[in-house]
Amino acid sequence: MGIYKLVLPKMGESVSEATLTNWLKAVGDTIQEDEAVVEIATDKVDSDVPSPVTGKLKEILFREGEVAQVGDVIAILEVEGESAAEEVEQQREVHDKFDVVTPGLAVLENKELLTPESSQKAITNDDRFYSPLVKSIAQQEGIAQDELDRILGSGTDGRVTKQDVLDYIAAKGDSNSNQSSAHIDSVEPIIPPRSSNANVSTSVQVVKSMNGDEIIEMDRMRRLISDHMVNSVKTSPHVFSVVEADVTNLVNWRNKVKDVFKKREGENITFTPLIIEAISKALKDFPMVNVSVDGYNIIKRKHINIGMAAALPTGNLIVPVIKDADQLSLVGLSRSVNDLANRARANQLKPDDTQGGTFTFTNIGAFGNIFGMPIINQPQAAILAVGTIKKKPAVLETEHGDVIAIRQMMYITMSYDHRVIDGALGGTFIKRVADYLENWDSDRTI
Repeated sequence: MGIYKLVLPKMGESVSEATLTNWLKAVGDTIQEDEAVVEIATDKVDSDVPSPVTGKLKEILFREGEVAQVGDVIAILEVEGESAAEEVEQQREVHDKFDVVTPGLAVLENKELLTPESSQKAITNDDRFYSPLVKSIAQQEGIAQDELDRILGSGTDGRVTKQDVLDYIAAKGDSNSNQSSAHIDSVEPIIPPRSSNANVSTSVQVVKSMNGDEIIEMDRMRRLISDHMVNSVKTSPHVFSVVEADVTNLVNWRNKVKDVFKKREGENITFTPLIIEAISKALKDFPMVNVSVDGYNIIKRKHINIGMAAALPTGNLIVPVIKDADQLSLVGLSRSVNDLANRARANQLKPDDTQGGTFTFTNIGAFGNIFGMPIINQPQAAILAVGTIKKKPAVLETEHGDVIAIRQMMYITMSYDHRVIDGALGGTFIKRVADYLENWDSDRTI
């Protein structure tokens, strides 16, 4: 008989913590290898944690609704068999890197929440571990180390979680706006209110409800979207460009090949992969649009990873990413688009599916809209939107003179970060996307 410590695994490059939303197994249940044990929610997507071994669930160390850091031990399993001891030794070696910064089982069993009475002095950086996410938020909000040390943590062994920092920022904003007599630099530890509506960027505006109003609390994903959008507007000075594209050749070509494609590939070919291909080509032509900003440094991205905004049945929004879109054929792009869209609607995306985007595309035409100005998906520098395709009279230049004809027209809009993309670059880039779509080869084969 051996003991296996189930840890919260690494879920993506920028994901450092997750909320445990639903334990699928109870203490005493037998768990098979690769069987899901608990459902988790990150700031990207929802997922689950499988067990790498067969065993019995002995102890659950995090309750539903609690936040765990990557590498935290979240459950204890009993494993049987002759190889149990060897398995346990191997998993200790694999997870040793987590034990350096994560409380062990003994600490978890003797877990005590910090109280004002037990925390009258600041906790130094040497005494407490801060996750990369917490440090990043503190840096963005100008929270000094000594100030961070005074925030009471609700996590394991008094660890400061993301929510603790957000609550503190909200409380600090309210305190400043009300000109409270309590000073932030006081030597006393600061106890933030536990508010589920804390906003990373601004203090909460008080809005009074009127008779008959219905109060609907934002769900977790809507709160994340809210914070992300406010942060983007605060971070990037948005500027916009618009072109109108004649996509008649593109529409006629798709109408010609869609039945053959459906029969051969077993799935539909939509306009989305066609537009993403044009975007990928334009990004190769203008690599300074495929960038991010880090202070006064511009990060020029090597890979072209196109995020594809997708609406969920709940009404929320998620952006799965097509990695190295410029390296895929049109068939490959179509398969990737359909796969990500289907898994997004079924809530089956993995954390890595939403990581690493360098540019985002959104199709507002799917809702019958002709025109829109989207908000940049940080830390990217631009986002492109297309409206619905409508038949309109247009003037065509021919060798016999100008004529008016019925054409398939579509608006293309782009929002971009004026810190690094000026109007000349942004306008030229979006016109290049339109050129690729307008000059579509009507005889192209796939």
